[in-house]
Amino acid sequence: MKKLIFALLSIFSIVSIADAQKKTSGAIQFESTVDPAAMASASGIQLTDQMKARMPSTSKSNFELLFTATNASYMPVEETEDSNGAGGGNGGGMGRMMMRFGGGGGNREYYYSFADQKLTEVFDLNDTTYYMPSKLTLSTTGPIGSMRMGGNRTPGDTTKPKPVAPPTIEIVKTDSTKKILGFTCKQVIVRSTRAIKLLDMDKNVVEETKIWYTNELGFNFSPNPNMWTEGTVLAIEGRGNSSIAKSIEYRNVSAKDVTAPKKAKLITDEEYKTKMENMMKRFRNNRPPGGGGQVRSFGMN
Repeated sequence: MKKLIFALLSIFSIVSIADAQKKTSGAIQFESTVDPAAMASASGIQLTDQMKARMPSTSKSNFELLFTATNASYMPVEETEDSNGAGGGNGGGMGRMMMRFGGGGGNREYYYSFADQKLTEVFDLNDTTYYMPSKLTLSTTGPIGSMRMGGNRTPGDTTKPKPVAPPTIEIVKTDSTKKILGFTCKQVIVRSTRAIKLLDMDKNVVEETKIWYTNELGFNFSPNPNMWTEGTVLAIEGRGNSSIAKSIEYRNVSAKDVTAPKKAKLITDEEYKTKMENMMKRFRNNRPPGGGGQVRSFGMN
C-alpha cells in the first residue's frame, strides 16, 4: 500500500513539474486597433466631414508575443492556413509570418532578454536588416508620439519643421483592476497635456492612455515599448488606438524564435535619427509643387 501511495505521489509530482515547465513558455496573441480620425481628434485637430471621409478607415492588426523562461519576442503576424490543423509542430493553427516594410523602418520585431533586461529592435531599412538596442520606458513624447500638429507650410518648403514642445506627462496609479486572460491586471493612466495653437488661439490638449499590467507572468513586456511602467502589459487603451491581449497558449517555444537574427547590422539611435532626417529631407526635395502627384523614389545613405 505504501509503495502504491509513493508511486502515485511520484506521478503527481512529475505531472506538476511538467505543468510548471509548460507554463514558463507559450504565445500570447494581441490585437491592435487604429482609428486615424479619432487619433487626430484626440490630438486637437479639428476635422471636417470631408476630411474624415478622406482619412483611412479603422484598421486592425495581429501581433504575437512568444516567451520562454529567459527570452521573448514580439512581432506582427498574419493568419495562414495550417495544413496540419492545430496539431502541427508549432502547437497551433496560427502561422507566424513577419510583415516587414521598407522606408521608414516599418513594422518591427522586438526581442527581450529577461536576465539583463535588454530589449532589441529589429527592422528593415532600404533592404538592410538592422538591430538597435532599446529599453522599456515611458516616452516623454506622449501617448501619440508620432502625431504632429500641422503647420501652414508653403508647398515646396524644404526648411526643417519647427520642433514641437514635449507634453507634460502625469502618471496616475489607480486602484482599478480587471482580469485579462485570467491574470489580475492593475491600471495606470498616462495623462499627456500638450500646448498647441489652433486658429491663432493657445489651447491645451489632454490625452489619456490606460495601461493594464500584471506581475503574475514574471517578466517585463509591453506591446508598445514606449508605454510601459512595470510588469507585463496586456492592454493599452487610448483614444483611437489600442493593443489588447486576446488569447494565450502554453506550449514549447523554440529558442530560435525568441533570439534576434544574427544577420542584422547594428545601428545606434543617433545613426537611425540621422538616416530618418536625411530620408525626410529627400522626401521634401522630391515632392512635386503643390504637394500633388506621386513622390519620386529616393534612397538613403
